Amino acid sequence: MKNLKKYLVLGIAVAMLVMLAACGKKGSGLIKVGIINNPPSESGYRAANVADFEKVFTKANGYEVSTFYSLKNDEQLNAAAQFITDKVDYLLLSAAATDGWDSVLSNAKEAGIKVFLFDRMLNADQSLYEAAVVSDMANQGDTAVKWLKEQKLPKYNVIHIQGAMGSDAQIGRTNALEAEFKAGRMKKVAQQTATWDEAEAKKIVESVINSKEPFNVIYAENDGMAKGAVAALDDAGITHGVGKDVIVMGFDCNKWALRELLAKNWNYDGQCSPFQASVIDGMIKKLQAGETLPSKKVISEEKGFDAATITQGDIDTYGLGD
Repeated sequence: MKNLKKYLVLGIAVAMLVMLAACGKKGSGLIKVGIINNPPSESGYRAANVADFEKVFTKANGYEVSTFYSLKNDEQLNAAAQFITDKVDYLLLSAAATDGWDSVLSNAKEAGIKVFLFDRMLNADQSLYEAAVVSDMANQGDTAVKWLKEQKLPKYNVIHIQGAMGSDAQIGRTNALEAEFKAGRMKKVAQQTATWDEAEAKKIVESVINSKEPFNVIYAENDGMAKGAVAALDDAGITHGVGKDVIVMGFDCNKWALRELLAKNWNYDGQCSPFQASVIDGMIKKLQAGETLPSKKVISEEKGFDAATITQGDIDTYGLGD
């Protein structure tokens, strides 16, 4: 009887410890978030984007965070499935490709997990995500091509260097230029993906130079690829920039790229804002407080910069990185 009493007391003590541990975990108040993004090595834009999320989504700000980085859509899909299994509260997603997400997002919704898109849109029903905080990639392409047409060149012989195929950024920055090719207003000298990579972009331009095919425009879908293209021009002794042989266009507005505009070595750079984390944080806090979100889609305000008008003030205000 004495031993039975002893075991009962011990059992009650263990049960209380388990309950206290469970209460402590529940009472921590941390919001469990899974973030899926492209790797920071992808570009200066992405490095700034990743740093922005790391700054906002912290334990000190009330979050327990897990992250996964990949440029491959299938790897991102697998990571999302794992985050759903792990029962995150929120899934934040910058998809490598616009298609293929319906099943995973449906599973997230069934599990009560709220999904936020950032940076890029998806081809998915709006009911499958809570909100999207994104750039208008199509507008970026339209703005860039409108600027290019305003240059009124006698001929437009274009090397088009694309980003990762199927991504929202690639599609948006491609479509306006593709329309000019199809209408016969511009000539497609080359159109090839470098998957955001500087070295691959250099190889593409080197190949065109070696072919002796004339060109006078390089339209690169990010700054890194524009930099690689310019390296090929420099190696071949081909001039570029304002009043030179080749117009150079990039996207993302890294400070080093905008300095190339200021020096008139490049001609145009399209802005793409990487700062979505604080907006999503505010939305999550609203939902946690039982409030409803005022908007399903928040579009970052962005513009293009022309080497003829850019100032140091623009670089200080809008440039990314150092």
